[in-house]
Amino acid sequence: MASSALPISQSPRSFVSARHRAASRPSLPVVYASSLGGQLHCLRLGTRGSSRIGLPLRRVVVYATTTDVHKKRQAPGARDRGFVDEMRAVAMSLHTRDQAKKGEKEANAPPVAKWEPSVERYLRFLVDSKLVYDTLETIVQEAAYPCYAELRNTGLERSEKLAKDLEWFRDQGHTIPEPSSPGVSYASYLEELSKKDPQAFICHFYNIYFGHTAGGRMIGSKVAEKILDNKELEFYKWDGDLSQVLQNVRDKLNRVTCSWSREEKDHCLEETRKSFQYSEDIISLIYSS
Repeated sequence: MASSALPISQSPRSFVSARHRAASRPSLPVVYASSLGGQLHCLRLGTRGSSRIGLPLRRVVVYATTTDVHKKRQAPGARDRGFVDEMRAVAMSLHTRDQAKKGEKEANAPPVAKWEPSVERYLRFLVDSKLVYDTLETIVQEAAYPCYAELRNTGLERSEKLAKDLEWFRDQGHTIPEPSSPGVSYASYLEELSKKDPQAFICHFYNIYFGHTAGGRMIGSKVAEKILDNKELEFYKWDGDLSQVLQNVRDKLNRVTCSWSREEKDHCLEETRKSFQYSEDIISLIYSS
């Protein structure tokens, strides 16, 4: 999961949103930042006169004119790749250097190379991950909003793959645990979110599936090296050309989001931090006792 994924508090912190508009001020793109643990973290690209944020603002870091932004997007050789690029940029800002070369976040967990996983801990992670993927796949199949139907059968689905992996562990004599608090909390949150907030749900959809194809694979490789004699689980395999599968899903997400207002897009981006919090909680099952 994003990475791949994933600890969560059972009472996830929600982002506070206060909306103020100053009609007399020009609408200028602004990057807001918040101070967390002494570190400044980019939250979103918004507009001057808007105070909707995810965390208390410490200061405005950058102002840019609309013309500047337009010139940057239209630079020679550049092309507008759609809203998915914005989601990716925000997600990258929340990665640590251990997770990605361009990561900006200070690590609050041990690096993967120092993890001491066990099969029992890894099974907890796999079981909770399966519950989350089961929930995602059910949501897009039932499609409470028409846009969810666009995200069916993308080729990134993981539920069946995880079922095969858990069956393999069972055949090896291991007991498969019941889902634990991190997975149950995240699944419940996704179910509720999907019914009332499609923009926020799409944020989680993107970060879970795309994160798993990047950092998630790295985690799977390191854990397999330490406890599975380098066995590659089905969880980390995709049918066909993964790069093409990912591009197809990017295209679908761009189509789904192309009609969103700037406010709706910003709201989606603001959910990224919460997506990471939930995913990190599930990942921590691998290395925490």
